[in-house]
Amino acid sequence: MEKNMEKVVNFLKEANVYYLATVEGDQPRVRPFGTAHVFEDKLYIQTGKVKSVSKQLLANPKAEICAFMKGEWLRVAGELVEDDRVEARQSMLDAYPSLQKMYAADDGNTQVFYFKDAEATFSSFTHEPEVLHI
Repeated sequence: MEKNMEKVVNFLKEANVYYLATVEGDQPRVRPFGTAHVFEDKLYIQTGKVKSVSKQLLANPKAEICAFMKGEWLRVAGELVEDDRVEARQSMLDAYPSLQKMYAADDGNTQVFYFKDAEATFSSFTHEPEVLHI
């Protein structure tokens, strides 16, 4: 795994919860998420097709996530692209076994997105921002 990607995904996993921001019309929408997985050198998140977040991302793929931990925060901004391959969905479910109680790779609901051309920014009040491209 590329060094930048490794730093980003490790922060997200250690933080445990991050917040995903999408847009619905002209209204921002933010909600907590917990899935952060690298598949084929891309950062993936997971949701269900029945959820509003799915519809929002399909209408406008621009999104941003933010996580905070130990006085530092990470923002990842870019476009989220759906990967409709069963292999991508299964990889996510394998990485998060607890999801398998609610989702299956071929259930018609499980959905994964990866960040395309994303910029990750690590910030704190004690150091200058560090910008990474993932």
